[in-house]
Formats: sequence, structure tokens, C-alpha cells
Amino acid sequence: MLQSLHVKNLALIDETEVTFGEGLNILTGETGAGKSVIIGSINLALGAKADKEMIRSGAEYALVELIFDVENERQRRAIRELELPLEEGQVILQRKIMPNRSVCKVCGETVTARQLKQLAEILIDIHGQHEHQSLLQTGRQLEILDAYAGEDLDAPKASLKEVYRQYKKIQEELLSGEMDEETRRREVSLAEFECKEIEEAALTAGEDEEVEKAYQKMLYAQKIKEAAVNVHALCGYEDNGMGSLMGRALREIRSVSAYDEALQEFEKQLLDMDGLLNDYNRAMAEYLTNLEFDAQLFEQTERRLNLLNHLKAKYGNSVEEILSYYEQAQKSLTKYQDYDAYRMELSKKADTLSKQVLALCEEISRIRLKNADVLSDKMRQALMDLNFDHVAFQIQVTPDKERTGENGYDQVTFLISTNTGEALKELTQVASGGELSRIMLALKTVLADKDEIETLIFDEIDTGISGRTAWKVSEKMGILGKGHQLICITHLPQIAAMADTHFYIEKQVTNDRSVTEIRQLNEKESVEELARMLGGALITENVLKNAEEMKDLARKTKQY
Repeated sequence: MLQSLHVKNLALIDETEVTFGEGLNILTGETGAGKSVIIGSINLALGAKADKEMIRSGAEYALVELIFDVENERQRRAIRELELPLEEGQVILQRKIMPNRSVCKVCGETVTARQLKQLAEILIDIHGQHEHQSLLQTGRQLEILDAYAGEDLDAPKASLKEVYRQYKKIQEELLSGEMDEETRRREVSLAEFECKEIEEAALTAGEDEEVEKAYQKMLYAQKIKEAAVNVHALCGYEDNGMGSLMGRALREIRSVSAYDEALQEFEKQLLDMDGLLNDYNRAMAEYLTNLEFDAQLFEQTERRLNLLNHLKAKYGNSVEEILSYYEQAQKSLTKYQDYDAYRMELSKKADTLSKQVLALCEEISRIRLKNADVLSDKMRQALMDLNFDHVAFQIQVTPDKERTGENGYDQVTFLISTNTGEALKELTQVASGGELSRIMLALKTVLADKDEIETLIFDEIDTGISGRTAWKVSEKMGILGKGHQLICITHLPQIAAMADTHFYIEKQVTNDRSVTEIRQLNEKESVEELARMLGGALITENVLKNAEEMKDLARKTKQY
């Protein structure tokens, strides 16, 4: 749920903060007051294109911040999959717009505009005129039907996607793998050479690192020996070495330790150090005894290292990668040695996968047809509730094997007739802008139980409607608001009356500058705003009474 919106230095807004409520949030105000700026600011925070002209005159930047409460576990999981942060169940989106760039942050972490849009798709659903127009796209109509089918389609669509991917991969190999006899012989010769070269090297995993270490040790053997001899001398028991000095120290402290218990403890510590030094000197002496330079071994190691580096330059950056390349070269050799049999086997696999693809497409099509009938009936009822009195609605699912893809082979078309006796036609041939907005609202109402996006924004849902139709739309929004958070800009009192939370947007002049402000209305102020919307400039007692009746009727409607 969208908890709050904070806007600073954007267009006519100096600085404002809005705390949204559950259910239906209505935004009203005079024409030109800046209602579109509020929805526009939400869009900006969610990654919409920003223009420096949006920055309020005289300001260095504009800032928009949204805070969402995310309680749905699926939404939380989807956010984590995007590797975006959550703070105690909240997502804080912030976008700072500057003249030359903008910075997007989620819970304080900078993100890309693409990540922001992906996050927006999880958190909020915004419907304006462009979204209504998307209903005219057959691809979008298919998405809506699949969304309604929900879990019924999840498994077969996932299977189809994987099987179709395998099928296309084999098809591409069959198309691109044709070669003449001369080319085949060259490929066989190359694969044989590569396999033989790697086989003769008799590689073992991790060998390159071990040989490199041994080579480095032998390469610096003289320097190592000189350093080890010097260390042994410095720590030894001759010529004022550390060992001889330690012996002198022990003799001195023993001469007096009997007279002071504290000195006895120091003597013990010196004895411990002398023992450690003795162990160290013995280990170093043994190391020096074994430290011999073998010229023949050095030469063998150098040759092995050169061979390994040669193979790594050709086949991979490590022995493991070279061995992996060897496996692929063996497969290529097997393939090219009997190329006709290989292609025949590929063709058999392609045929098998093709049958699997078609079987899955048929299964998906059956599920779509079943759900199309149910959704058509529900849409018909929902449209009648929205004052389409003589409506007929049908979702047509047309299988077409020529269109087979990872999403199936169906074409889905929404058909509608809004008048008795008229034939069903595609939405593109019938629906006006106002009708499309109502159809979209009907869809959102029908899909409400399956839609996990909690916050819905409707911009200009009242386009082209009035009177009884407007009241029907408001009833539907009241129903939808029981399970979702709705934010809606409207010019119609019938819709505004249904508000659970009512905001008023107005433009004022402060310090000789126009400023858009937004404030939440109490019950009395909401009735007065309804009266203004009903009566215009002159608000009489009758208009106020009408507004109160409308508000009271809305309350009763929401109780059902």
C-alpha cells in the first residue's frame, strides 16, 4: 500500500506531503489546480521520463519520495529477487531531479531507472487514458485472459517455454549446420588434432597452479637459500646469534633468580623462548639440508609450465577449462565423423519436441477456452453493473499453429456489442474512450481477487460519463476499494462521494507566485466539496442537501 507521497520543488508545488489511506482515495479540485501534477509526481518517482523544465523556477532540484508498506509475501519475494532492499517491511522510493541528470534511490541505495520500473510493476498499477487504449491490443488481451487463468496456466506455460526453447535451438542447429564434404573433413581433422594435443598433455585438474608454484620456488632457489642461511645464523648459537644471546640471558637471570620469586617467573619465560628458538633452529637446519637446486628438475618443470601456458592460450584460462574444451571437441569429432547420422538424430529430436510443443499448446488453449467462457460471463455482468444495459461480451480464443511460440499458438480477441441486435465486434471497432475506461474498471473488478498489486491509480476514470453511469462507476470503485487501495482523480461528484479519504487540490498565490497545495478534507469539508462539484459557483442549501444525500447513499452502498 502507498503510505505517503512527498513532493518538493516540482512544477507548481513548493513542498507538500500526502498520507494516503486504505480503500478509495479521491482527489478533486478546480480545473488547472494541479491535480495531474500529483499523479505525475508518482509516475516520476516510479521511473517516468524527467524533464528539467519540471523543476520549480528558482529551485536547484525537484524531489519526489514514495513510501510503500509491503505486507504481501510474494511481493516481498519479488523485490528480493530484484536484489533491492526492504526496510522493516517498507520500500522508500526517492527520485531527485536536477537540470542535467536525476538520481533514483530505493531505501537509500542508488538504482537504475530500469530497476525502478521493475519495482513499480510489483508495487502499483496506474491506469490512465494510455492504459485504457492498451485494451485494444490483442497481445494485451491475451495477457489479461492468462492473468485470470492464473495458476491453471503456470505449469503448462513453464513447460512450453522450456520445450520450445530446446526445439528452437535444435532447429537453428539444423538450419545452420549444413556443410559440404570438404568442410566436414576439415572439421574432423581439426577436432582430431585438438583432442590428440590435449590427450598427450595428460592434464590433471589444478596442475597449472601447482607447477607454477614449483617453478617460482626453483627460479628463486638461490635467493631463498641465502636468506635461509642468514636467518639460521642470526637465530643460532654462534657469533652472537640470537641463540647465544639467549644463553647469556639465561645464565645472568639464573645467578639471581633464587633471591626473588618474580625473577623466577622471568627465568621460566626465557626458558620457554629458548625452547621455541631451539625448535625453530632445528626446523630451519632441516629445511636447508633439503634445499637443493636440481637443474634437470627445473628444466622439466619449465617445459611443463610452457606446455600448460600454450594449451591455456588455445583452449582456456585454466586446466579445468581446457578439459571442458576437450569434452566439446570429442563431441564435435563424434558428430562430424558420422555427420549424416548426427543430423538424422537431431531431426528425430526436433520431431519429438515439435509434438511436445503442439501438445502443450493444445493443453494451454483448452485452459484458455475454459477460462474465457467464465471470464466472459463475469465481464458481461460487471459491464451491466457499469450501465452497459444491453451489452454482450465474448472472449474469442483462436488457435493458429502458424503462430506457435513459447506462449502458445492462440490469438485472443475481446468482442463486444453495446446495443441489442448488433453483432459482436472487436473493441477497436466499437468502444469509445469513456467505454474503454469502464471496460478497464470492469476488468480490474473481476480480476481483483487474483491481482496481488494492492495499490491502483485511476486517472480520468470518469472520461465521457455522467449521471447514472457515473454512479454505477462509483459503486464499482467502492467494491474494488474493499480489497485494494485506490487513488483516483475525478471531476464527478458521484465518484467523489464514494471516497474513504478525500483530498482537495487547489492553486493559491503566495508571495506573488502560484502554488499548488493538497489537503485532506474532513466529513463536513468533503460534503462542501461535493456541493461545489454539483452546483458550481453558487452553492445553495438545496445543493448542500443533495451533496449530503449523495454522501449518505455512498456510505450505505459500501456497507453491502
